[in-house]
Amino acid sequence: MTQQKGLRGILKGFFRPRGASGPSPSTDVLSAPLEGRGGRAATVEVSPPRKDALRITYAPDHDGDPDAGEIIWTWVPYAENDGRGKDRPVLVIGRQSDERVYAVRLTSRSHDGDRDFLGLGTGDWDAQGRPSWVDVEQLYSVHRDGMRREAAALDLDRFVRVADALHRRYGWAVGS
Repeated sequence: MTQQKGLRGILKGFFRPRGASGPSPSTDVLSAPLEGRGGRAATVEVSPPRKDALRITYAPDHDGDPDAGEIIWTWVPYAENDGRGKDRPVLVIGRQSDERVYAVRLTSRSHDGDRDFLGLGTGDWDAQGRPSWVDVEQLYSVHRDGMRREAAALDLDRFVRVADALHRRYGWAVGS
């Protein structure tokens, strides 16, 4: 708990609340938009980088670009990497480059008690009001052109819980 309070303090300086909501995205594989599905803008699963190669930050800004602390929608490939996937929400946790961000995926399928998932509860990113879980085991690289839409800024308290879980698991630094 003390470590979470420390992370909250570090991240609080980066807090600019700007939530967004909108129409519910389609999760139908056949009608899903092309953003993030292929080419240079494809969303891809990546191996977790070394602990000094990723810094978890919190700077949501409803500006049309994927920013740390935002839940955005993009095409996420299935683990089989066979061309199939799903349009789904992901939580941006930090910048990878000028064009790409690191993100972890969300699911509405219950994962209570699973150490690879952290419960987030409900939020504006899911128009049906279903509880969500964040997968702390899989990391994705999302190109800014692969983002379909900004859905919501995750509140600082829940982001700190995610940042703490990722810090404990991978050793990634938190803050500026």
